[in-house]
Amino acid sequence: MTSTVNNIYLNQMGVICALGNGAQEVRSGLFADSPGGVRKNNALIAGRSLYLGAVNTPLEDISELPIEHRSRNNALLLTALAQIRPQVDAAIAKYGRHRTAIVLGTSTSGIGEAEQAVAHLVLHGELAPSFHVGQQELGSAAIALAALLGICGPAMVISTACSSSAKAMASAARLLRTGQADAVISGGMDALCAFTVAGFSALESVSTERCNPLSANRNGINIGEGGALFLMTREPGPVRLAGWGESSDAHHISAPAPDGRGALSAMQQALQRADISPEQVDYVNLHGTATQQNDAMESLAVHELFGMRTATSSTKPLTGHTLGGAGALEAALCWLSLVDNDRGKLPPHWWDGHTDPALKPLKLVRPSDELGRPLDYVLSNSFAFGGSNASLILART
Repeated sequence: MTSTVNNIYLNQMGVICALGNGAQEVRSGLFADSPGGVRKNNALIAGRSLYLGAVNTPLEDISELPIEHRSRNNALLLTALAQIRPQVDAAIAKYGRHRTAIVLGTSTSGIGEAEQAVAHLVLHGELAPSFHVGQQELGSAAIALAALLGICGPAMVISTACSSSAKAMASAARLLRTGQADAVISGGMDALCAFTVAGFSALESVSTERCNPLSANRNGINIGEGGALFLMTREPGPVRLAGWGESSDAHHISAPAPDGRGALSAMQQALQRADISPEQVDYVNLHGTATQQNDAMESLAVHELFGMRTATSSTKPLTGHTLGGAGALEAALCWLSLVDNDRGKLPPHWWDGHTDPALKPLKLVRPSDELGRPLDYVLSNSFAFGGSNASLILART
């Protein structure tokens, strides 16, 4: 195993998504006997009914933020932060403002606010007074959080589409390992907006039903919103970020390399960094978007490494695809699978059960499947446009 001085721990976790607000609600939805979270939505795009992973709970008040940082994305972020705020404040007091860093991932930032401002312009001839162009700054989340918490350490946002927040967590681990910080608030968040739905629709990648990963009948994703925040330190905690791997296909602007070499490389790097074998991984959280090309590529790569022996599932039928927040959100679902889970319940793979003979077979988790013991290691995949791949391995301590 790696030296204890290099161990990175996920000491606290705050999460919000379509399954709920906070660990308890999300855990309940994750291990439920029937799929929830994603629901039919007629409000986002006029005249179009879609299944979306919308957050319907009240969010934290952002009125005290400067106008350039008032966005739904930052409201989601502060809602996750509120769940772990006492522990974050304690860490800042312990390590100091200059030794605490922020590394986040996002891809939407304030796009939704811009959409509302343009709609106001069409009706009234001027932009909405609540709009500020700074709301669209991708760095807004880190800037707002650093100011709110009084942090003076490194503060940054990584935006690599759907791998953003997984890569943010890997970057946070590097800051801790190299001694550039003693505590890092890391994770990521994305908010629903019409722009992303329209963009994926243009790629013919949006399903009008609950998404159906790995099925012969799969026909696209459900867009969702939400994400997670972690307090990461070198001090022992309930979950350890044991390994991570990153790669780039450089194959196509929106399609993954069909041979899965980049995805396989990211997973292999994560295993090597964690110093474990594939046989030691109890569960794989698939990127599992339910698009034709992603599922084909990922099933090929995961089958080559894990075969049919390791439990796998996609949780996107529950949360929707939260884009830049997906890596952190799915790390949070893995965190919940590792903590206070004595029977080793596994996140179910919700689909129609129609196997695609063109895909490499995987051991898909059925509802109520469990190991009969606590999980030790889990791996989570995040794959993005441009072939930006990231894999995280989390371990129970």
